[in-house]
Amino acid sequence: MRGVKLSVRGGLAGVAAAAVAVGVAEVVAVLTGPLSAPLIAVGGVVVDNVPGPVKDFGVRVFGVHDKTALIVGTSVLLAAYAYGVGVVALRSWRLAVGGIALFAAVGVAAAVTRHDAGVFAWLPTVAGAALAVWTLRLLLTRAAEEQGAGQDAYGEGRRGFLKGLGIAAGVAAVPGLAGRWLTSRQAVNAARGEVVLPAARQTAPPLPAGVQVPGVTPYVSPNRDFYRIDTALIPPRVDPATWELRIHGMVRNPFTITWEQLLQRPMIERYVTLACVSNEVGGDLIGNALWLGAPIRELLEEAGPLPGADQVVQRSIDGWTCGSPTAALMDGRDALLAVGMNGEPLPVAHGFPVRMVVPGLYGYVSACKWITEIELTRFSDFDAYWVPRGWSAQGPIKTESRIDTPRDGGRRPAGTVVVGGVAWAQHRGITKVEVQVDGGAWSEASLADTVSSDTWRQWSWSWPATAGEHTLRVRATDGAGAVQTSTPAPPAPDGASGWHQISVTVE
Repeated sequence: MRGVKLSVRGGLAGVAAAAVAVGVAEVVAVLTGPLSAPLIAVGGVVVDNVPGPVKDFGVRVFGVHDKTALIVGTSVLLAAYAYGVGVVALRSWRLAVGGIALFAAVGVAAAVTRHDAGVFAWLPTVAGAALAVWTLRLLLTRAAEEQGAGQDAYGEGRRGFLKGLGIAAGVAAVPGLAGRWLTSRQAVNAARGEVVLPAARQTAPPLPAGVQVPGVTPYVSPNRDFYRIDTALIPPRVDPATWELRIHGMVRNPFTITWEQLLQRPMIERYVTLACVSNEVGGDLIGNALWLGAPIRELLEEAGPLPGADQVVQRSIDGWTCGSPTAALMDGRDALLAVGMNGEPLPVAHGFPVRMVVPGLYGYVSACKWITEIELTRFSDFDAYWVPRGWSAQGPIKTESRIDTPRDGGRRPAGTVVVGGVAWAQHRGITKVEVQVDGGAWSEASLADTVSSDTWRQWSWSWPATAGEHTLRVRATDGAGAVQTSTPAPPAPDGASGWHQISVTVE
């Protein structure tokens, strides 16, 4: 019995030592950069190398919380590994130290291979591992001493060991939270609060009175509810005072602009609906916002693309890339280098201080957040981040529609039931939406007003519902006359397709 209890103490000591390592590493990462913290560095490597089907599964199951799930999962695996190291340490100290060294090697390798890793990117992991060895040794020594103290001292010994675990937990938590807080504070929170957005040269048209259908998702998505899908485990925090955008590559006039220079450029306001290519049919990885920014076409015209430069590669400060067709950014659509979202500076999670917004293209080929570089090149010469991972090089948004009300599996009394939802075909617009009940004839819905073809459009249809179980489907027709396809397809490689359908019980 005592042996079992000692093993449990060894395992808990291992977990405590790992927690100290992670917490101390967070503090050191304040100096070496937040991406050098071992949990974040290892998680970033996982995100970059996870197979496409696994990534799709994560987004499908966890949605916008996929990164939180990854960090939690990594933490759980680390805790299990550390528990095992603690148990092993009771039998072989050398093997336990080797286990900690293996953990450190993985963390260091991940940190030093991240984009723009500094010369000291290895330091948080090494410092954390060193303190983990010390903590584990101290706790195991205390556990062994108390184990041999006899029956009378056992209760007191247990309390002493638990006290040691509590101190270790405090040493882990306080530095960890302080490190993450300091990382946030030192970067941009205060700077963002001081930003005064410039007045728009062209303001967006006022929203018509009839844009909103009751029961349907808001026409304008609040910033706090706007979906977020990207590869950053923690949003990069970029100080606008040091931000620069470099425009180069296959151009006649490469140049760099600063934050202040960008704010002095003529700005325009536009409502634009963005959509994620990972969105399933009927999914919610889509949102509409009022964006303020400088037209990217004007910047490209100043740079002067050379013949053959058919791709505009955008790079984030964390190294992520996407590639937009040059023609799409210069064909007159309101593609923006955005600085504002719904009347305030961009939220950090959505790209502060500057991001790209391009109507009609999925985000994976256009919506670069925390952007610091634009390079003109050829699609034949460069594959952006998602292309080698099996996604299409060019991602025009497909014509899609969704039923928001009633909800799938919902119940309604017999009589007139208002069916409503949204449809989208950014930069082409929506001209018709139709609803089908139980495989019968298609009925045309009423379209709500909209501000432009670059946003989604709400719709409604009055259904004379009769008692029973019913299946409803929806399809849309875009401004080019194309009817939404019924052929189902998964998100990969260029966006999901098919008709959204729901089941409703009428009583």
